[in-house]
Amino acid sequence: MRLTIQDIKQMKQRGDHIAMLTAYDYTTAKLVEGAGVPIILVGDSLGNTMLGYESTIPVTMEEMLHHTRAVVRGTQRALVVGDMPFMSFQVDDKEAVRNAGRFLQEGGAQAVKLEGGGPVLAAVRRMVEVGIPVMGHLGLTPQSINQLGGYKVQGKTPEAATRMVEDALALEKAGVFSLVLECVPTPLAKLITERLSVPTIGIGAGPFCDGQVQVVHDMLGLFTDFTPKHAKRYAELGEAIKQAVAAYVREVSEGSFPTDKQSYSMDESLLEALYGAPTQKR
Repeated sequence: MRLTIQDIKQMKQRGDHIAMLTAYDYTTAKLVEGAGVPIILVGDSLGNTMLGYESTIPVTMEEMLHHTRAVVRGTQRALVVGDMPFMSFQVDDKEAVRNAGRFLQEGGAQAVKLEGGGPVLAAVRRMVEVGIPVMGHLGLTPQSINQLGGYKVQGKTPEAATRMVEDALALEKAGVFSLVLECVPTPLAKLITERLSVPTIGIGAGPFCDGQVQVVHDMLGLFTDFTPKHAKRYAELGEAIKQAVAAYVREVSEGSFPTDKQSYSMDESLLEALYGAPTQKR
């Protein structure tokens, strides 16, 4: 049975630390859930990690739904959250609700995540009213990098910190069940976490959030184009994959793969009856 947003809220009430991780495909999602991750985010970061875009901005609804369906098929218990891509919720509230609904209806997700504060409050309220669970996202919002001037820590000035606290409280009032804080100074993230009754999920926001989220390709060493300061490598699978592939190429080149163990046999007399004796292999 899948976890619900009520289960996630209760984790904060109990003082449990929440581990969230991204996944973008069936196999990874199955492994992530099997390791005990309660929330899987199908992040628009797939634009970088899976599709090779320079940012998340080119990611489309169809691409997000495609990957969300794969993740849902690979899971049974985790709460799957679909990340609403750029321009899928900013045009008007009606379109925002329709696209959010597609994540649940077509993608099979149990919730959506969207970036921003004040400008998206009305859309968040409407989504929650019609039964769509929403996860908020403040701080560094990658879809706004052109406005923000790059990937920079947010909330460092008194004005910016005040605005972020106000946005966090407003998002909670609008009905979000949790809130991602990305690249936010630790003291500010701690303050917001203490002010909210819903869980905060940090990424580059220090240890005082109710939970943490990482991009699976960062923590496993699969994505090497750049490594964020807040990412921790728990494995170097990228290097392991390169070594494995190099070994495969070498064995094929040498003729040592496949061996009898990787081959299938048959009664060769059947072929001889049809085609005569086989020619000698070089």
